[in-house]
Amino acid sequence: MTEHVSALELFTIGIGPSSSHTVGPMRAAAQFKEELQSQGLAPSEIVVTLYGSLGATGIGHGTTNAILAGLQGMQPETCDPAAVRAMTETPGVRFVFEPRTRLAKHSNAMLFEADAAARTYYSVGGGFVETDLSAPKERAAVPLPYQSADELLAICEREKLSIAQVGMVNELALQPGRNVELQLENIWNAMKNCIEAGLRTEGVLPGYLKVQRRAAAIYRRLEVNEGDQSMDALQAYAIAVNEENAAGNRVVTAPTNGAAGIIPAVGYYALKHRGVSDAKLATDYLITAATIGGLYKRNASISGAEAGCQGEVGSACSMAAGALAQVLGATPRQVENAAEIAMEHNLGLTCDPVGGFVQLPCIERNAIAAGTAVAAVRLAMNGSGLHKISLDVVIETMRQTGLDMSTKYKETSMGGLAVNVVEC
Repeated sequence: MTEHVSALELFTIGIGPSSSHTVGPMRAAAQFKEELQSQGLAPSEIVVTLYGSLGATGIGHGTTNAILAGLQGMQPETCDPAAVRAMTETPGVRFVFEPRTRLAKHSNAMLFEADAAARTYYSVGGGFVETDLSAPKERAAVPLPYQSADELLAICEREKLSIAQVGMVNELALQPGRNVELQLENIWNAMKNCIEAGLRTEGVLPGYLKVQRRAAAIYRRLEVNEGDQSMDALQAYAIAVNEENAAGNRVVTAPTNGAAGIIPAVGYYALKHRGVSDAKLATDYLITAATIGGLYKRNASISGAEAGCQGEVGSACSMAAGALAQVLGATPRQVENAAEIAMEHNLGLTCDPVGGFVQLPCIERNAIAAGTAVAAVRLAMNGSGLHKISLDVVIETMRQTGLDMSTKYKETSMGGLAVNVVEC
């Protein structure tokens, strides 16, 4: 059975604009630096070759800056985002771009070479990094193992537990000695801080597209208008996060940076408009989202370079829908139904960032997906939980669709809006 995915690994605090192009490469570079130090090497030059998607859109995604920061020992969780953005060409580090070369293991590949040392790293989505030598981590077996959503539902029925309770039992087993609830609280607070920062910040996002920030202005208008504006606010929350991400600021990978606005926005909506407590959002909401996200990571992909945007925005929309249903009192089958509906209507979604920046159409796409997640919950909770298409079928369909999708629609900026939008 494929190893269980921990919530504390799926949700990590890092920086924008991309988990696979910024966070992963920074971690890879830091690992290579540690490897050089362990061998007592101090090379005069390090050559970094970026393949596939990293070679195609790395500059727009901040990849080179992230690698330079990682080679200086910085880590995504603790680095100063402003310091990473300020990185410039460093003597002794040379970049080679090979966008048309895709290595067999994964499109997001990086080769680090220095004297006799060489290592290939793969940024496989969500900030996760692997090498050709990567092996499954040695970790405790979870007490309630499952591979599929159907198996998860069977456990819920057998043990009389909610999906959140099953997720927490397994998370505690995976993280012995750690205060899981405190870590989840820190993640939820980071999500809230990101939304609130975005709601008060105006200006223009980095890059030649000159995209104007909108979240603060939208939210300011909502404050002076009357009536139920919860859906407008929901969109402002998602836009706020993705504008912070596009600016290279502190965000939570959820499960990727390109889709980082959806889960925080839907959770913040539940807090501000549905009366759900911070404590419940930090635990039940995030654990349920991670439990669903783990199914996608194990059985399909959360990488835009592998599956297109259905793997990023689609999986995040599905995770948010299931998690919101959980904290609103849904049954396990209604939670699974909400997650299924949300992904079903994201199938085939391409990844075509204009100019390689995580801005157009990415920011608005998060806002739309947040609304889709809420709509999916409303549909699911108006039903019994019994439905014709299962979450497992939708996940497998997403995997197959990703395999069939042309490479130009998978984070390369070689197709779709990325080539049809006139650059100004």
